[in-house]
Amino acid sequence: MSEYLLEMRGIVKTFPGVKALNNVNIKVRRGEIHSLCGENGAGKSTLMKVLSGVYPFGSYEGDILFDGQTCQFRDIKESEQKGIVIIHQELALIPELSIAENIFLGNERARKGVIDWNETIVKTNELLKKVGLSENPNTRVTNIGVGKQQLVEIAKALSKKVKLLILDEPTAALNENDSENLLQLMLEFKRQGITCILISHKLNEVSKVSDSITILRDGQTIETLDMHRDEVTEDRIISGMVGRDMTHRFPERHPQIGDVALEVRDWTVYHEHHADRKVLDGININLRHGEIVGIAGLMGAGRTELAMSIFGKAYGRNISGTLIKDGKEIRNNTISQAIDNGFAYVTEDRKEYGLILMDDIKRNISLTGIGKITKRAVVNEHEEVLVAEDMRKRMNIKSPSILQQTGNLSGGNQQKVVLGKWIFSEPDILILDEPTRGIDVGAKYEIYTIIHQLAAQGKAILVISSELPEVIGLSDRIYVMNAGQITGEVNREQASQETLMKYMTKTGGVKDGSDKQTV
Repeated sequence: MSEYLLEMRGIVKTFPGVKALNNVNIKVRRGEIHSLCGENGAGKSTLMKVLSGVYPFGSYEGDILFDGQTCQFRDIKESEQKGIVIIHQELALIPELSIAENIFLGNERARKGVIDWNETIVKTNELLKKVGLSENPNTRVTNIGVGKQQLVEIAKALSKKVKLLILDEPTAALNENDSENLLQLMLEFKRQGITCILISHKLNEVSKVSDSITILRDGQTIETLDMHRDEVTEDRIISGMVGRDMTHRFPERHPQIGDVALEVRDWTVYHEHHADRKVLDGININLRHGEIVGIAGLMGAGRTELAMSIFGKAYGRNISGTLIKDGKEIRNNTISQAIDNGFAYVTEDRKEYGLILMDDIKRNISLTGIGKITKRAVVNEHEEVLVAEDMRKRMNIKSPSILQQTGNLSGGNQQKVVLGKWIFSEPDILILDEPTRGIDVGAKYEIYTIIHQLAAQGKAILVISSELPEVIGLSDRIYVMNAGQITGEVNREQASQETLMKYMTKTGGVKDGSDKQTV
């Protein structure tokens, strides 16, 4: 028996105008955790879709050997029958169905065409126990959090007698605790003899659990590192991914901070569906022109709710408080009003709320400022093309043309389209909610550079990030939230992960800035 469970040899995959994979080779040992690293667009997900039959045999060149046999999968069902199961970055659960129904959907426990619900519930309980969940199998998926939904996806994979489990960015939307639990679960699977392929941009997680790391760049295999034999550092992985050394993760910046651009005074918001539940309680913050202000907090602290409620009351009910822009009180009662007042909001979920994935780059970029290129209700298509081409160059959006469908772009390039869309609206105040979620270190650096350029133009920028190194590296000043309140304010010079975590777990809010860190 070969020591390798999987070998992919000379894999070539071409899309119109793009060679996504060019002679890619990878070997995965039995019972190991093998990570795939690379920038967005490097070909990681495409390679796994070739392996799992999403891209069927005949649509690519090269050979796949799995468990000693040459495989020519025509669809995902054939790969699953061999024990290859992939969990995509976007969860494929049906929210209105129960946990048990989701786990066995398409793989029902049935006798003579009739589902055996007793066996289904018993098997579901066994699988949930394996992944560390104690939920009732009849609970609807919509009623559990994202972290638990990820575990349900893994339980679903285990129901198919998995030999090779592929996890594509499994912790991208998880908080620190849920991410750690998932990594520990992967290590437990390894002890049970299950082989895992992990795709992740979080290099600290990759280094923590991996036995081997294969680096892809521009659709080609760069190298495979053995974590037990080679001298592997994050800098070495990054250098392989981007083709250059990245001594500094953040661009150098010399801020020129001006007068107060926005004041949020005594901002209180109640839950959209529970009228008696206060989500934000007396928030007081301010932003200055040319300043990047960060907001840190654990999941559920109220960061996104604050951003959305300020931006045209897109979240919440019974909202009270005052917004003052450049010394004058304003009202952002609708999203249109917020845009007219010079606000822009880059959502944390670009696929669901930030982009029209079926439409092209050109149309997505022009949407927020469509009035500028419209006369008598008719869009000037020539002007629209010029605007989109200019923004594509400014944002360094990698695509063959502005007519490419946005859904076919990598995550980093999609994020640049979202930023370009809002920059075209010429805002004074930008709210960036998780601006680099799910994108690689090279694309992150480009996004950081764009944010710095916008601040240098005098725009006031509010950045929400779950990654403490990011919020510290980007921000001139940081507000910390917990349970819907501001619990601290920290200057850039005094910011550390320990200081922020202290305020992130502190109870009781600060309403007058008296807990500002100055020593």
